[in-house]
Amino acid sequence: MEHFIVSARKYRPQTFSDVIGQKAITNTLQSAIENNHLAQALLFTGPRGVGKTTCARILAKMINQNGDEIQDEDYAFNIFELDAASNNSVDDIRNLTDQVRIPPQVGKYKVYIIDEVHMLSQSAFNAFLKTLEEPPKHCIFILATTEKHKIIPTILSRCQIFDFKRITVKDTKDYLKYIAKEQGVTADDDALHIIAQKSDGAMRDALSIFDRVVSFSGKKLTRHAVTENLNVLDYETYFTSTNLILENNIPELLIQFNNTLSKGFDGHHYIAGLASHFRDLLVSKTPETIELLEVGEQTKAKYLEQSQKTSQEFLLKGIELSNDCDLKYKTSRNQRLLVELCLMQLASITFDAEKKNNKPFIIPASYFKNNGIEPVAINPSVLDAVNERKEEYPTEVSKELDSEKNIETAADVIEEQLKVAKKIAIKRPEIILNTQKKSSGLSLSSIKKKKEHLIKKMDVILEEEDLPKEDFTETQMRKVWGNFVSQIENKGKYNFASILQIDTPKLVGTTIHLEFPNTTNKIEVEREKHDLLRYLKQELNNFDISLSITVNEDLEKNYAYSPTEKYEKLKEKNNRIELLRKTFDLDI
Repeated sequence: MEHFIVSARKYRPQTFSDVIGQKAITNTLQSAIENNHLAQALLFTGPRGVGKTTCARILAKMINQNGDEIQDEDYAFNIFELDAASNNSVDDIRNLTDQVRIPPQVGKYKVYIIDEVHMLSQSAFNAFLKTLEEPPKHCIFILATTEKHKIIPTILSRCQIFDFKRITVKDTKDYLKYIAKEQGVTADDDALHIIAQKSDGAMRDALSIFDRVVSFSGKKLTRHAVTENLNVLDYETYFTSTNLILENNIPELLIQFNNTLSKGFDGHHYIAGLASHFRDLLVSKTPETIELLEVGEQTKAKYLEQSQKTSQEFLLKGIELSNDCDLKYKTSRNQRLLVELCLMQLASITFDAEKKNNKPFIIPASYFKNNGIEPVAINPSVLDAVNERKEEYPTEVSKELDSEKNIETAADVIEEQLKVAKKIAIKRPEIILNTQKKSSGLSLSSIKKKKEHLIKKMDVILEEEDLPKEDFTETQMRKVWGNFVSQIENKGKYNFASILQIDTPKLVGTTIHLEFPNTTNKIEVEREKHDLLRYLKQELNNFDISLSITVNEDLEKNYAYSPTEKYEKLKEKNNRIELLRKTFDLDI
């Protein structure tokens, strides 16, 4: 078996002319060598896989060649490459500074390439400062890093910094086309474009993906093989989705989304890609902006064709709905339903119907029924159960559909459930006529009662001087207090109800005083104080009522909480309980 060399190593550039996407930097370095204008400390920074270490090695070879590029020449003896990730201590830097003093045996310069320089420790940086600022004439340092912000400013100020940019999709695709030709691989333009997009500006990642896909599909590289291997949604999915949206075909759109999920794709990935697709269609509507599309020529023609079918208003509304769904996806508890509702709203944008206000609109299910799509059949057993209970909606819907005529959709199910709900025979309550003589609406008594009723139902009152302040006794207050405790017990707030029953409320003027044995009880009551006071004010018809809560820690001993405390309370009442415990050897 012949030894396989990955494309990232096999096709590593040997000269500056082979470097892809960094023309400004390579021209600068080459001109600096030719004009003898090269700094003694260089810093190459940028993302992974863009050619930092490669350019450093090419530069190191060319320094002693007087600008002559010899492609087949290997590294010279005066080039030293150091990995700062594994040599990041002060001792390693000291050894380096000791070697720097020795002049080169061959050539004019000794070149030190320190890769991943941000991994050096703080003390190692400080030990390297003086050597980096004033190195010997025969020494040149080339530092490479992916995280420039981790390097201390004193190091940055002593270096000439070169920022490497991400390689564009076009440059990556062109280089992959060259690699495919060298290896005898027939590759589709769209397939190479997808690989270039997936690499995210890193040529090394692009070559690694290329090797993987070639191993999967062989000598013929197709778009389908790339999308299957990389598990990415191709353009055809979004083209089909957009066509279904323009046709207002909600059932088929939901079925397509379900098929996408069944292939293992995430709903978040799908809706984010759909928003990007709408953006690309918007870009394709004008010839000036069509160059912003980073796609192949065949795909660009498809975008142009579909952009003619869509209006600008539709695309802007679609981007708005898709982005809104994208933002809500992470916090949603039912993420699939969120995406399905978004798709329904998208498919309803171009629907010709009366739309009230600007609220989200979804095509009613009756529209699809009128167009030959039958609703889902309901199981008869469910109807029988509904008729017996007469208060609940059916919980089971039959999933048996005719093979070609019936399509299961969420809208059909909802409509059928509403139909069943209308058929439920709910007994109407008997109307009891009030035979009592009503007072005139203009009488003083009726006006007073109406005002009192409104005050009780009102949550916010603006004029405090008009509030009622009727007198009440402590007995009336305690009765209303007991009614409030009963109400919150019925609501399940047993803890709060028990706290309110610890002390008997005492009335002083319009202030109700409570005394608790600990601060915890006070905090719990103050947390629910608003609802309590509102109830008391409305029932007693006095809005001057206030609540005063004090804590008396001496009272705490009167309350037994733990089993030991309860035993001690019993022993205080009867000392013979201790004899009983010892006689029968009982545990507390």
